[in-house]
Order: sequence, then C-alpha cells, then structure tokens
Amino acid sequence: MKILDEILKLDAAWNISIYIVVVILLSWLLSRLLRFFIVSYLKKSKSEKYKNTSLQFLKNSIKFFVGLFAFVYIIMTVPAFKSKATFIFSGAGILAAIIGFAAQAAISNLIAGAFIVVFKPFRVGDYIKLDENRIGIVEDITLRHTVINNFENKRLIIPNSIISTESVLNHTIEDSHILSFNNFKLGLFADLDLAKRIIEEEALKLDGVIDFRTPTEVLTTTNQIEVRVIDVTESFIHIRAYVWIDNPFKEFKIKCALKEAVHKRFITEGVDMPIPIRRILKED
Repeated sequence: MKILDEILKLDAAWNISIYIVVVILLSWLLSRLLRFFIVSYLKKSKSEKYKNTSLQFLKNSIKFFVGLFAFVYIIMTVPAFKSKATFIFSGAGILAAIIGFAAQAAISNLIAGAFIVVFKPFRVGDYIKLDENRIGIVEDITLRHTVINNFENKRLIIPNSIISTESVLNHTIEDSHILSFNNFKLGLFADLDLAKRIIEEEALKLDGVIDFRTPTEVLTTTNQIEVRVIDVTESFIHIRAYVWIDNPFKEFKIKCALKEAVHKRFITEGVDMPIPIRRILKED
C-alpha cells in the first residue's frame, strides 16, 4: 500500500510515468473488452447484410474514444499537467478558437462516417465507383476516412465528409447481378443474323454469364443474350450485346474474353469487318 500511495502522489517524474503507463494499459484493456463484447453481440444478430461495416466502424470508434478519454483523464488527474492545461485554455482564448476551427474538419468527418454507417450508401466489401479514377472495393470505414482498394491493389483514402457528398455508383448494395453492355462494330455488308448468333454462342460459353430472364420471358423469347443494332454509320454498323453476369467483379474479364472470342469467330466465318472510309479532297 505504501508503494501505491507513493505512486498516487504524482509529485515525481517516475511516479507520473508509472501512472501514465498504468492508465494507458487499463484503457487498452477496456477498449479490448468493449470491442470483444460488442462484436460478440453483433455477430449473434440475425442481420448479416451490414454486419462487417458496423463492426469495423464500432471497433474504430471504441479505440478512438477510449484513447481520447484516457488522454483527458491523464491531463486532468496529474497536477502538473492539469495546471498547465488550465493556464493554456483559460488564458489563450485565441488558441482555443484556432483549435476549435481546426477541429471542424475532424468533427465533420466523424459525423459523416456515422451517417455512412447508419444510412448505408455502401458497406465494407462493396464495389463502388465515384468517377473513372476512383473505383474499387470498400476496405474500411474509419472515423475520419473511407479506404477503397482499387484493382491495382492501391488504396484510395477519401475523407468521409467528401465521399458522403459524392454520387456513388454501388454495384453490389442490393443485387450482385449486373447487365453488361458489350459493343461491337460490323462492316456495312455484314450478315447481322450470323453475327448475332456468334455473339450469343460465345457469350454462353463464358463462366459467370447467367440467364436472368423471367419465366414469362423464357417462354416468349428464344434468345438468352439479346443483341441489338444501335446505329448505322457511313463506315460501320454498331451492335450491342446485353449480357447478364452473376458478379460485377467478373465483368471486365468477361468483356475481354467475349471480344476476343467473337473477333476470332468473325474472322473464321467471314463476317464483314468495318473499314474506315477516308475522303481525300484535292485542292484546285
């Protein structure tokens, strides 16, 4: 007890050091316990849909707030720190105003992160697209930012206050099945029926292509893959195949495989390919 009393006096550097270490250790244990019990409770819940997102955000929140509480507790209970903190914040209103202004961004990110978790425009594991350069899989949602892993295994770190105001294209939020547009160009004298048949046959060979027709559509239509003529120009015919895919992560590979297979079949079966028409004007 004498040793404990000596430590609690907090009037020597080594007393303060031991006290800080003890508080940090206790806060770490508290954080671990809180996370363990909350995670255990959420894992037992029936809702699996948004569980990963909530777990990640809650774990990040608990670590942050317990750490913040430990920091404030140390400042307020160590006399040497408390006197200095009281002097700084009572005598420097301008400094407090500056700190408050600087904290606005942090608070806005925190609130935006909470809104993302509550309203769920996207979840951890979702495949989202903000624009052509910001596209990938949501890896983490922290108190400050959202981490997106793009397809080059690079991480996009976007503040929550920014991403919460963006228009987000979410490929996987409700239904992972997607309709892929696959465009082809034919020569003006190409056999359209043959080209359509080749595209459908090659598409059906690919893994991940599904029949997404309703029972009524199955009875009333003959083709699983719909191919339409989009436009006819002076140099080519533009056709498009509408291919349903079971997973958005497969779309790029399926597009590439389909274009390659169809091109080879076009050459083998003599489908007319587009030839650019160039007009040469001679000056008098």
